[in-house]
Amino acid sequence: MRPPAVVERFVPTAQGPARCRDYRAAGAATCRVVLGHGAGGSPATVSPDLDRLAGSLPALGAVVVLVDQPWRVAGRRVAPAPARLDEAWQQVLAQEPVDLPVVVGGRSAGARVACRTAAATGAVAVLALAFPLHPPGRPERSRADELLAAGVPTLVVQGRSDAFGRPDELPAHPHLRTVAVDGDHALRADPLAVLAAAAAFLREQGLLAPDQTAPPAGWGAVGSAPSPPPSRAR
Repeated sequence: MRPPAVVERFVPTAQGPARCRDYRAAGAATCRVVLGHGAGGSPATVSPDLDRLAGSLPALGAVVVLVDQPWRVAGRRVAPAPARLDEAWQQVLAQEPVDLPVVVGGRSAGARVACRTAAATGAVAVLALAFPLHPPGRPERSRADELLAAGVPTLVVQGRSDAFGRPDELPAHPHLRTVAVDGDHALRADPLAVLAAAAAFLREQGLLAPDQTAPPAGWGAVGSAPSPPPSRAR
């Protein structure tokens, strides 16, 4: 099994170009998963959760698109206001092909953008990684309304010690599923658990072929070859 083929392209928006990296499905594609980053870092920043999904979901039939917002491409370190993030995101999505069902998502601030704009982009589901339910230590400033605004099946993968909202703080709703994993807001502790949760959710939504098997445990690091499965000894 080889790493997915990757194509980089720049997409014009009213705020400047966004960068998209397309990770192509290994066989017949069944859905397109478009993911956004958080509020910090640079285009070179490694997000183990996003990288794991981009490196592994194509083997299961998904085209994965990682989007760098225009502010990141321009080298700025501070994200613009939410309305501007939403505008650029929607303009990127409007230029994506319409040949496949689209799942939107991202980590942290990217998950907020995906939830707020899910209806406008025509998404069929949302993958929200490390959704920042509230600022650390400020549970009264809840963003639950953004999470529930998606209006489509939504998976939240949340670290058990996330200072921006633990899994048990997230609201209950028929469209919302929460999966708790080890770790904090960075979701660095167990990227394989993040992948397993996302793949199971997409399969339940009928967006991955049911007979596809998951890549081996060492697979999925972006830009690397698969490594041997780890020993069962812990």
